[in-house]
Amino acid sequence: MPIRIQRFIALFSFLLFLGKLWAYYLTHSVTVLTDALESTINVIMGVISLYSVSLSARPRDTNHPYGHGKVEYISSAIEGTLISIAGVIIIYEAILHLLMPKELQKLDLGLIIIVVAGSLNYLVGRFAAAQGKKHHSIVLESGGRHLMSDAYSSFAIIIGLGLLLLTHDKWAWLDSAVAMCFACIIIITGYKILRRSISGIMDEVDIVLLKSVISLLQKNRVPQWVDLHNMRVLQYGTLLHIDAHMTLPWYYKVSDADSEIHALEGLIKSNFDQQVELFIHIDGCMPYQCKLCAVPECPVRKEAFKQQLEWSLENVWVDSKHGKELGTDVS
Repeated sequence: MPIRIQRFIALFSFLLFLGKLWAYYLTHSVTVLTDALESTINVIMGVISLYSVSLSARPRDTNHPYGHGKVEYISSAIEGTLISIAGVIIIYEAILHLLMPKELQKLDLGLIIIVVAGSLNYLVGRFAAAQGKKHHSIVLESGGRHLMSDAYSSFAIIIGLGLLLLTHDKWAWLDSAVAMCFACIIIITGYKILRRSISGIMDEVDIVLLKSVISLLQKNRVPQWVDLHNMRVLQYGTLLHIDAHMTLPWYYKVSDADSEIHALEGLIKSNFDQQVELFIHIDGCMPYQCKLCAVPECPVRKEAFKQQLEWSLENVWVDSKHGKELGTDVS
């Protein structure tokens, strides 16, 4: 599904670019050129993104044991860089236009073309962002948000061209002023996309995703899941990778521990609409953990149960068991 959507976006971006280029040819407006130049990024990234989505969908192999999903972050990083470069070029063109102004022509026809292009951009961008979020594809989501930001720029450009029409070119400098303002917005958009991509490449924690996993496990916790720590949640394209240490009663057989791992895995897979890969390390409980162990009628209990430690973002990532002092971490 993501591949088909990205193929459509690539073709759509190319046709839209041709339309905006035609509008610039008719009007000689640097503001319209701003819109057209940003669309060149859409065309380039449409092709690159199509390749990266196709590659990320490949199954893992011996050379890529975690799959190919990270190529999506590289693709988005390229997109963010190109968007920022386009913003700088637009500012340069706007300054040249102020120093050597050209007569604006056929603004009414150019305005109609930009209205149509901006509306289509918004609709396709909103659809792509929603599908990217649904299918956990950063390429689709960032591409969709880029198309939407492109549409916002187009709507503002419409306002600028409208003012030029109303003033009969008396405020010709407004053309360059609007272009420079939205060039700054484009540069900021590129920076945000680049920042998120680098975060993914560096395996920066997705706080929202990690909290949702922790909340799911806490809500569906069973007494024999004594403790959870050293948890890491990473996103590799459509693959959700989870590492964790789980503490179970020390007297459990291997088959009992295996059943608990499968129960944990099934719980996560049933609540996340994507491929899930788990690596769970099993620890046996220690006597000091009895006070937070809710297993009823435990045959080897050393201390009376007091209360479970509620799993949270602050304690599950720590690489140590809990329980020596209630609510603290110990090695």
